Amino acid sequence: MRSFFKTGRSTVYARTAAVATSHPMSSLVALDVLRAGGNAVDAAIAAVAVQAVVDPHMTGIGGDCFALYTPKGASAPIALNGSGKAPAAASVEALIDQGMTEIPLDSPHAVTIPGAIAAWSKLLDDHGTMSLGDLLQPAIRMAEEGYVVQPRVAHDWAQYGPRLQRDAESVAVFLPGGKAPAAGDIHYQPKLAATLRKIAEGGRDAFYTGEIAEDSVARLRELGGVHTLEDFAAAQAEYVTPVTTKYRGYDVYECPPNGQGLGVLMMLNALEGYDLSPEALNEADRLHLFAEINKQVYHHRDHLFADPMHNSVPVDELLSPDWAAHARANVDMAKAAPPTVWPKVAHTDTIYLCVVDGEGNAISFINSIFHQFGSCIMPPKSGYLLHNRGAQFRLIKGHPNAIGPGKRPLHTIIPGMLMKDGKTVAPFGVMGGQYQTMGHVELLTNIIDRGMDVQQAMEAPRSFAYNGALEMEPDCGAELLAAMQARGHEAKWAPNPLGGAQMIWIDPDTGVLAAGSEPRKDGMALGY
Repeated sequence: MRSFFKTGRSTVYARTAAVATSHPMSSLVALDVLRAGGNAVDAAIAAVAVQAVVDPHMTGIGGDCFALYTPKGASAPIALNGSGKAPAAASVEALIDQGMTEIPLDSPHAVTIPGAIAAWSKLLDDHGTMSLGDLLQPAIRMAEEGYVVQPRVAHDWAQYGPRLQRDAESVAVFLPGGKAPAAGDIHYQPKLAATLRKIAEGGRDAFYTGEIAEDSVARLRELGGVHTLEDFAAAQAEYVTPVTTKYRGYDVYECPPNGQGLGVLMMLNALEGYDLSPEALNEADRLHLFAEINKQVYHHRDHLFADPMHNSVPVDELLSPDWAAHARANVDMAKAAPPTVWPKVAHTDTIYLCVVDGEGNAISFINSIFHQFGSCIMPPKSGYLLHNRGAQFRLIKGHPNAIGPGKRPLHTIIPGMLMKDGKTVAPFGVMGGQYQTMGHVELLTNIIDRGMDVQQAMEAPRSFAYNGALEMEPDCGAELLAAMQARGHEAKWAPNPLGGAQMIWIDPDTGVLAAGSEPRKDGMALGY
């Protein structure tokens, strides 16, 4: 039971439809679309287009997206991969010959062909009811007439704005007067408004052919990229088969590799062997257990996850009871240990939103330019930022995730869908880069195992073991930090809040929607 003496948001309950996004204007626009007769897909596209304007450090038309969509009455979600591919001329050997050991975040080689517009268009064509032109109008107005900068956006803008300094076009747009806008300032993006208007009028082809593509390719090649107009013209989103596992009687669905959603299912499979209730597991034991399982999942991810069109990913083996047993066998509850790859498979910043409409359609949707402000590269005439997802490629010959022609990199962005007995329970997601796999697991186990409501599950303190360290949010408390250090973890306070979740839970008996929105962000859940 929530105590209303403590600060925090209430879960939003609604009878007809609900939305949850990380920005208030995005939530409002999504609700406006639903109330005007649009469906969940229409509302999601309108909302993400708005966030491409008002959350410029997190997402944009120069990024990628993934979606899970469950139409009314469907027994499983449809999965869409809207991630872009490396140019046809991309070569791991060429970059190694240039002396690179990894792809710099602000390099043109970090820019894969943006997949967002192709994905938005495909979703709308196949499952929407409104036109892309109509749904882009709120975003166009905000870019052209100005929008008010929200507090968390302003905080991140000030912190990461210096990354923009290497690109004069980006500086002119995002550091007006030489500084980041503050909370309450009004910001304008007229070039982006003009680009969005072209897309509204010409659809997908307006972005991937013609003036916008020419501007993008010219800028990338000027900086040393190998992108071509043919690379842009060939971009397309693809339907894929979601991966799934059962957890405590629920069916959890994720997009398959090249995304990291498989890791969520691996972690849940391992954790199902434990009683995670507060009565059975104290908080120190829970954080330690999650850290140890999480390290093993991410270790396998970094060794094995890749584009399945170019490399075989052992999905069945990694979802097997044998892998879960291997993971549990490698957990010592008394001390931290380094992860190892299971011998059977050994190989020699983002926005998320969800919508449930009045018909029962549910969409889980995530869109990203990867690092804050992406690559910081802006095509000068078009006014949008290109992402840097290609920085996830490895510059190791023979590695499954090595860069290559027409190849998709490992992706961190993952939408989730929870179902039970063939019915949709909840679209959900957690933005936050590498943290997202752990974020999905923390969110689901907080509700299913620990009895929290949707909003409480989001507000609970978070931790994340990755890259040799265990980051903990300060609300975990100094005693818990010390307990983790005593078990051998390199535990430290997280420098920034970990992740940002959204979720809409559907009551199977009444149909009432329980929507929650991340308190670490500016957004909100709304419903009617």
